[in-house]
Amino acid sequence: MRWFEHAIWWQVYPLGFTGAPVRPSSEEERALTHRLGHLHNWLDYAQRLGTNGLLLGPVFSSSTHGYDTTDHFSIDPRLGDEADFDKLIAACRERGIVVLLDGVFNHVGDQHPLYRAALANGPDSDEAKLFRIDWDQNPPRAAVFEGHGSLVSLNHDEPAVADLVADVMRHWLRRGIHGWRLDAAYAIKPEFWQDVLAKVRPEFGEAWFVGEMIHGDYADYVRRSGLDSITQYELWKATWSSLKDTNLFELDWTLQRHNGWLDGGLVPQTFVGNHDVTRIASLVGHERVTAALTVLFTVGGIPSLYYGDEQGFTGTKFERLGGDDEVRPTFPENPDLLSPLGEPIFRLHQDLIGLRRRNPWLVHARTEKLELRNEFYRYAVHGPAGERLEVTLDLAGNGIRIQDGNGEPLLVSPGS
Repeated sequence: MRWFEHAIWWQVYPLGFTGAPVRPSSEEERALTHRLGHLHNWLDYAQRLGTNGLLLGPVFSSSTHGYDTTDHFSIDPRLGDEADFDKLIAACRERGIVVLLDGVFNHVGDQHPLYRAALANGPDSDEAKLFRIDWDQNPPRAAVFEGHGSLVSLNHDEPAVADLVADVMRHWLRRGIHGWRLDAAYAIKPEFWQDVLAKVRPEFGEAWFVGEMIHGDYADYVRRSGLDSITQYELWKATWSSLKDTNLFELDWTLQRHNGWLDGGLVPQTFVGNHDVTRIASLVGHERVTAALTVLFTVGGIPSLYYGDEQGFTGTKFERLGGDDEVRPTFPENPDLLSPLGEPIFRLHQDLIGLRRRNPWLVHARTEKLELRNEFYRYAVHGPAGERLEVTLDLAGNGIRIQDGNGEPLLVSPGS
């Protein structure tokens, strides 16, 4: 197995986690502040949880929330500087924790120096080639990402853009990261990544590249792009929706599609929460979080956990200014300051991750329906060498049961 097939990621949104001002209103709020060290206090916690990968949200210089980048080669001063980043990488390396960075390469912030230079120097400038700008408008109007005027789309038909992205990737891989989450990959033609990876893989053949795919043909995109994996939003949606609506037929149908992608060699990144969605506890209620986590840790894929979910945090995502704030909270100085109310869900995460660690074949597992009703689902999980588990989700009793191939119980929740 390759290293990333052993990875279980703990995803952190650094600006929120460290308490940095996400919408700074003064130069004082933008000033260099060494906040990345805040994460050091949580690395042992991440290990106790059972994770061995740190998936960091945006850390590069930006105007506000991190996805409006102004410099891909520098750490956002609200988080610290390059020395702070190097210390974090070293602390992770000491613990055997691998690090993935969030690469926002579909667009940049409208304050990015290259975009400002393009506007200043006109349509024939080298900088102008990097963006899709309608120069016939007065003033010139750039294409933007999904209607967000401050997010200026890059021109992915321009070879210099592929060169720039490859340079950024290599720069941070040389500083010790292990791969990239590619933000809004679905908005970029897959052949672009072929060009980029051809420049990066000769030096970093073991790096892992996972594209954010919300919709579309996952397998075709991976085949045409050369990426290693994609974010499995379809399974995320079916998991919470089937639990919320007590319709486990939806989950079974989606798991059959999931099997098909695994059969084709695609091992998706799986999750029940991330920085862009309402918390799983808010979607399905605390009593059904156990079922959601059971699915996550017993089906094929490379799982990730979003910080706070392991404590049962709630939070709703809204489509408005500041609509992400509830799901991107600040964490206290150290784990001792967490509320004890989160202990039961934390221990459940530990138990399920422990089960996954003892059965590493689950990364390639296929599921088979054994018994299915709206509120009841029993499925078998098969490994490539004949391994087998059986999983029961009983929504009527809010219980779950996992047993080995001989019928011996491995994990039983209250209500089962």
